[in-house]
Amino acid sequence: MKRVWCLLLLALLSGSAFAEKGLKALAPKSAPPLVLPTLAGGPKTELKQLRGKVVLVNFWATWCPPCRQEMPSMQRLGDKLADKPFAILGVNVGETPAQVGGFLKIVPVRFPIALDEKGQNLDAWQVFAFPTSYLVDKQGRVRYGLFGSIEWDEPEAVQVIESLLAEP
Repeated sequence: MKRVWCLLLLALLSGSAFAEKGLKALAPKSAPPLVLPTLAGGPKTELKQLRGKVVLVNFWATWCPPCRQEMPSMQRLGDKLADKPFAILGVNVGETPAQVGGFLKIVPVRFPIALDEKGQNLDAWQVFAFPTSYLVDKQGRVRYGLFGSIEWDEPEAVQVIESLLAEP
């Protein structure tokens, strides 16, 4: 775990050296399992329960300025695609429910926030910097990745998501 935090610190200090421009197409592969408690409480959220939808999985932290900046655009994207088989799952890493809840009072979102307080999913999802996002297709395969932030409701990102939504 110490190694992961050192890598995250290095990535944060390196800034844009780790960021890529836009979404990067990846060789389709099954998404790693993701079973986590949510900030809202209740049963744990499971990525496999969202099969049949295109899912934006976003790993973030409240102390990360690019994460904070892109959150409103993710909510706008969710609003824009509300009538489609699309879901957003925010995965907060390394913070307590109180920390996350306090942040969401300032930057409110309506999509579910899963809590990975110990960072147990970072290796499986290859998260080396915040934010890191993946688009998972309807069959549960990781298809696109982004290491850095974007405005999720911009035409380029929406077009990629709509292409995944058009697939059977």
